[in-house]
Amino acid sequence: MPDRRRFDVLVVGGGPAGIAAACCAAKAGLRVAIADDNPALGGQIWRGEHLYPSTHEFAHWYRRLRELSVEHLPGTRIFAQAGVRTLVAETDSGVCQLGFEKLILATGARERFLPSPGWTLPNVMGAGGLQALAKSGLDVRARKVIVAGTGPLLLAVAAHFKQYGAEILLVAEQAPRHRLLPFALRLPPSKLKEALSLRRALAGVPYLTSCWPLAADGENKLERVTLRRGARTWSLPCDYLACGFHLVPNTELATLLGCALDDGKVRVDDFQQTTIPAVYCAGEPTGIGGLELSVVEGQIAGFAAAGRLDSTRRLFKKRNGLRCFAARLERAFALRPELKHLPQPETLVCRCEDVSLSRLREHPSWRAAKLLTRCGMGPCQGRICGPALEFILGWQPESVRPPVFPVRVESLMAAAAGAMSETSSPNPVSRS
Repeated sequence: MPDRRRFDVLVVGGGPAGIAAACCAAKAGLRVAIADDNPALGGQIWRGEHLYPSTHEFAHWYRRLRELSVEHLPGTRIFAQAGVRTLVAETDSGVCQLGFEKLILATGARERFLPSPGWTLPNVMGAGGLQALAKSGLDVRARKVIVAGTGPLLLAVAAHFKQYGAEILLVAEQAPRHRLLPFALRLPPSKLKEALSLRRALAGVPYLTSCWPLAADGENKLERVTLRRGARTWSLPCDYLACGFHLVPNTELATLLGCALDDGKVRVDDFQQTTIPAVYCAGEPTGIGGLELSVVEGQIAGFAAAGRLDSTRRLFKKRNGLRCFAARLERAFALRPELKHLPQPETLVCRCEDVSLSRLREHPSWRAAKLLTRCGMGPCQGRICGPALEFILGWQPESVRPPVFPVRVESLMAAAAGAMSETSSPNPVSRS
């Protein structure tokens, strides 16, 4: 039988939004826990900061977590729901059921990958993924790296690689210069200072707008990348291609619980409450907005879950301003239509099931393609190919079913045994 634990407030996700939410809820004297599938708190943005905090902001929130005795459940991956206000999670030691009075989803986001010839070669990686490996000890010293895709994070990632000793050949930004200049001119002073600092850190590294990788080549691993800028194409030898075309909100758990989505984002009210009572959501699942917005939304969700609505209202103005900035950023770095033509007919789109673009084009929808090609039914459950096909073919995912993540067979058996022992209604939270 699964272990059972219960909390006043359960936060799923240990990134900036989750940490801020947990602190604000615990400040009201509630029993709060953060469940996160990583071994340490911080998420992608603050990964590794718990060892040697390099930012004042993380040090501040991490200190508050310890002072408020927020319980941390590391290596805990939520994969299903068991009855009313109970989630099922897999851990290294087995399965546990986590009960809650209030739930805050802070599940973050993942990178969008766009299929292109050679994208399955070793050392063709997500920009954030390669950064995470470097933070975890991957030696990139003297390695030639091309950073490509879109968004301000490209500069931050490139600066990190350079700090670790990599040779950054160029940063290829797909957005055109005429969209980026007006955006840059309207940057708040703090953001402008940050951008200038990154450019100084990358002195001598070309930053090419309207530029993107066409193909990756190599025998057994990446050896060169072909790039396009306008009518010009050229190839560069390199060791790593770090690519990322925006972030995609992680909404699978919210969808499983019955929370409504708007344009791929979790719908929330002014207090970050979803369409399901007692379930809140903060950070990237409600829309990609960056670190500052995630922290503010996390605070609002934490205060609201604790019933401290006056504290939430004091943060509304700041949140609204940050959301306006996020909307401008989204417009400036919108993906250009030419990128839809990156994959060739033979290019694999679903890497788990080896499904090519030509096979997918034979079908009218995501559901039809899943039934007839198994696209999206492999270990990643459509997390990689799904966002790519949404951009390339306009397909929308139609359902989310447990397990939300791949789990061990014994975990499924334990979860089923626990569900059979539940005396409460098995209906979703929304029916409670």
